[in-house]
Amino acid sequence: MGAHMRDVDMTAIADDGLPLVGTLTLPAGPGPHPAVLLLHASGRLDRDANTGSRLRMELGPPLATALARDGIATLRYDRRGVGATAGDWRATGFADNRQDAAAALRALAGRPDIRPDAIGVVGHSEGAVHAMALGTRPEVAAVVLLAGFARPGEEALRWQAGMIARDLPAPVRPLLPVLRSLAARQLTRIKTTSTDVLRVAGRPVNARWMREMLGHDPRPDLANIRVPVLAITGAKDIQVDPADLDEIRRLVPGEVEVHRIPDLTHPLRRDPGRPSVRSYPRLLRQPVDGELLAQVSGWLAHRLQGTPCATGAP
Repeated sequence: MGAHMRDVDMTAIADDGLPLVGTLTLPAGPGPHPAVLLLHASGRLDRDANTGSRLRMELGPPLATALARDGIATLRYDRRGVGATAGDWRATGFADNRQDAAAALRALAGRPDIRPDAIGVVGHSEGAVHAMALGTRPEVAAVVLLAGFARPGEEALRWQAGMIARDLPAPVRPLLPVLRSLAARQLTRIKTTSTDVLRVAGRPVNARWMREMLGHDPRPDLANIRVPVLAITGAKDIQVDPADLDEIRRLVPGEVEVHRIPDLTHPLRRDPGRPSVRSYPRLLRQPVDGELLAQVSGWLAHRLQGTPCATGAP
């Protein structure tokens, strides 16, 4: 951690009374500080975007450090059923995640050491879609979208599945028609069920989250954002179509800046080779792209403080 920065425990109370347990990273100085709420991608992710020791995105600490150096606090929290937050992750819906994010935003704005007029939201993947919704709220002064899709959820999922299917090993490719048929049947089954959790091929699946995500259209939220927006997607992202940046630019009515970063992948690491989900374990052994962190921090420092930043890009 950088000099004079400090982490403090922070709990936000969700609408149903559940404590969302997290970390608030505060920059040097007495405050009150500008602040950012960090929202992660989908899955059983803790406050730092990690799934135990198996999958470590490790986005929280480096982003919080970069922002603190530019005088901005960061709140990140364990989602339901993960880490120190109680609950059942598999029974949590897409809409629950959005409502929990709104509760965390209110808690952040209510702290005396935080400036309520200078709060931004940074979201990655699913978190970016929730950031679009929060960007329409009066508490939010700036929005950063990292790999956020700008089309109906089912269309975004089908695009992702098509890209991943292209990456299957050669011996498996002849089975693609069968695999697509099986996937289509399971998707139909999930869409028609009403349970929170469904067993698919013997494994429990968060069916409510899937149904709600498939039916969600982020475009009305984008059209209602009245604060500055920075949208970044990697040119080698195979989970979110980089072309959605054009739709974000078209829909956001106010200040919007979009960047398609060469070689950047969905896990926010660069890969000069052919993009593949099979490369994720290797990529995740690398740190989050430093230039990306500097770009986000610099942009937010300018919007939330209105003054030149110490370390970020202009």
